[in-house]
Amino acid sequence: MKHRLITFAANHKFHNLTMRIIATSLAWMLLATLATAQEERVDKTPKIGGTLRAKYEYQTSEGEGRFEVRTARVNVSGDLSPYVSYKAEIDLCDEGSIKMLDAYTSIKPLPHWQFTIGQMRVPFTIDAHRSPHQQYFANRSFIAKQVGNIRDVGAKIGYRTQVGFPIIVEAGIYNGSGLTDQKDFWTNNVNFSAKAQLLLPFGVNMVLSAQKIKPEAYSVMLYDAGINYHRGGLVAEAEYLYKHYASGSFHPVHAFDGFVSYDVPIRTRLFTKVSPLARFDYMSDHSDGKRYVDSKANSEGSLIVNDHRRSRVTGGVTLSFDKPFISDIRINYEKYFYGHNGIAKPSEKDKVVIEFVTHF
Repeated sequence: MKHRLITFAANHKFHNLTMRIIATSLAWMLLATLATAQEERVDKTPKIGGTLRAKYEYQTSEGEGRFEVRTARVNVSGDLSPYVSYKAEIDLCDEGSIKMLDAYTSIKPLPHWQFTIGQMRVPFTIDAHRSPHQQYFANRSFIAKQVGNIRDVGAKIGYRTQVGFPIIVEAGIYNGSGLTDQKDFWTNNVNFSAKAQLLLPFGVNMVLSAQKIKPEAYSVMLYDAGINYHRGGLVAEAEYLYKHYASGSFHPVHAFDGFVSYDVPIRTRLFTKVSPLARFDYMSDHSDGKRYVDSKANSEGSLIVNDHRRSRVTGGVTLSFDKPFISDIRINYEKYFYGHNGIAKPSEKDKVVIEFVTHF
C-alpha cells in the first residue's frame, strides 16, 4: 500500500510538472507573438481539399471479391495571420464510419517554432504518419495500420533548425482518449510522443521516434527507427518498431516494413509515369493493450493476441495520371505468411487490389 502511494505521488508530481511546462511554453509563445506582431498581408481564404479512394479486392484463396470506398476525406485549412493557422478534416467513409480526424490550431510565434493544440496524428514513425494519398501501396503496412497508428487530442511543440542540413523535432502530450472519448475523460496519466527527422544530403531522411501510451491498465512504450532514400525516380525505405508492455502483461512486439519504388516517366494520352514497386513487412503477435475475457472486452481479463504473427510480400505497379499522389491507379498483389497457429482475419488474406486514388 505504501509503495502504491509513493508511485501515485510520483506520477501526480510528474503530471503537474508536465502540465506546467506546457502552460509556460504556451504563455511564452503567446507573449512572443504579441511582442513581435506586425501588420502583414495574409491570404485568409480557406483552402478546401480532400482524398477519395475506391478499390476492388479479390481474395485468391477464397475466390471472393468486393468493392469498397476506403477513404472519403474532406478538409479545410488556412491562415488567419502570419502566426495562426488551422486545419479541420473529416472522413465520411473510414471503413464505413464517419470520423473527425484533424481539428487543430497552430501558432508560429517565432521563426523555427510552432505550437499546435487540438486533435491530430501524433508525431511517430514514418509510414503511419502518411496521409492516404501519400501512401505507396493500396493497403497500409502493419506498422501504419496495427502497431503504430495513433491519433489523439493534445498539444505539441515543433522546432526546425539547420546544422548543415535540416533537423525537425516534434514532441507532445496527449489524453490517451483517442478520437471519440473526450467529453467525460479525465486522467492523471500523461501520454507522450516525440519524433526527430534528420534531412541528410543526397536524399536521405532518418527518423527516430518514441511514444508512450496507456490504452487501459498497462502502459506501453513504442520505439521506432527508420530511413528513407529518395533520389531521382528511386525511393527506398526501411523501418523497425519495437513495442514493450509494462509489468510483463504481454510479450514485446517487433514490426518491420521495407519497400522500394522506381518512377519511370512515360508519355501516353492518360498517364505521365509508371512506378513498379515491392514491399516486405512483418509483425509478431500483437495486442491492442486492452483486456479481454473470452474475446470480449473486460477489465477483469488480460491482454490477448488481437493480430497474429504474420509477414507479407506485396508487389505491384502505380499508374499516375498527373503529378505523383494526385490521381493514381494502384495495382497490388499481396501474399500473406502466417505462423503455425496463426489465424487470418477476413480481410488479411492473399488478394489482388486495384485502387483508384484522387487527391484535390
